[in-house]
Amino acid sequence: MDTQARNLAPVLVELLQKKPSSSRLLVGLFGIPASGKSTFAVRLTQYTNEILESQPDNTDKVALVGLDGWHLTRAQLDQFPDPKLAHDRRGIHWTFDSPGYLQFVKKLQEEITPSSPIIFAPSFDHALKDPSSDAVAIHPHHRIVVIEGLYAALCVDSWADAGSLLDERWYLRVDIEEAQRRLVKRHVVSGVAKDHEEAVWRAEENDMPNGRFLIANMLEPTRIIESLDDPVFVLA
Repeated sequence: MDTQARNLAPVLVELLQKKPSSSRLLVGLFGIPASGKSTFAVRLTQYTNEILESQPDNTDKVALVGLDGWHLTRAQLDQFPDPKLAHDRRGIHWTFDSPGYLQFVKKLQEEITPSSPIIFAPSFDHALKDPSSDAVAIHPHHRIVVIEGLYAALCVDSWADAGSLLDERWYLRVDIEEAQRRLVKRHVVSGVAKDHEEAVWRAEENDMPNGRFLIANMLEPTRIIESLDDPVFVLA
């Protein structure tokens, strides 16, 4: 998949060149759990920035934003009618601030001028197990914004409105059985699960239901990328 990321970087540069200089290219990168979204997005961003930096007099750059920043906090989940269910299902689409994410995408669509303000996005602090606000700064020179996450093209509620505003929706495709195999291995290696049995339970009861829901309820991708089992990648 490293090769795919390298090969697709020039595609982003070409797409940007077709946009007016006062606008951004917004790219959603999505797929089910263990499709490789996070690592692929990092590599794609890196290779695209290398191309942009090699162009004379070019100041454009790529910014990478993860949807995990829009997780509802644990305190917010405590306010749900069924707090235990909300905590148990954390990661399903209704445990995110999708209206807040939609407003962020709308800001990215605004015309860029020399006086345009910096746009901030949250990220997820794994140590705190909660989002960290204003963690990612999108400057006017960030004319490509890659948004990575499970629900970047979900066709439900505010997610659908946000996904329809993206210029590109790139789908990392992997079948359910392969994704589950990767997840079980990752949960054991990372220590998220204490043993193989718990890893299987986590994959079957939390990760894969969310993946199946996405497959059944997603906007049409503008590009499909086959998710290869690349040993270089830590799949996410």
